[in-house]
Amino acid sequence: MGKNKEPEQSNSGFNLIVNGTKMTGNIESENNFRIDGFIKGDIIVNGKLIVGETGEINGNIKCLTAEINGKVNGKIIVSDLLSLKSTAHVTGEIIIGKLSIEPNAYFNGTCKMGDEILTKQSNE
Repeated sequence: MGKNKEPEQSNSGFNLIVNGTKMTGNIESENNFRIDGFIKGDIIVNGKLIVGETGEINGNIKCLTAEINGKVNGKIIVSDLLSLKSTAHVTGEIIIGKLSIEPNAYFNGTCKMGDEILTKQSNE
């Protein structure tokens, strides 16, 4: 008889908060996440976070990678690559492994980059 295998978790799918949705509270997800609505609260994603052009977050973010097209007001910690697209409007502190900023993206705040900074941040 064959052994029963546990289902494998996949980070290929996205959880989705659609445009027109307003939510207050913290979000934690083991999978990728896309936000096109409004969130007031902190977000922890063990994968990729996408903030669409209509997306807005008032709170802190911690994730592996992030693509920001909308508005974020808060502290952003990204282990790998943070991409600020041309429509992004970010205010606050960012702590990242790598950073990509397209022309016309708006960023007002502080930026700390590198593995040493991320390791220190994880231990706090």
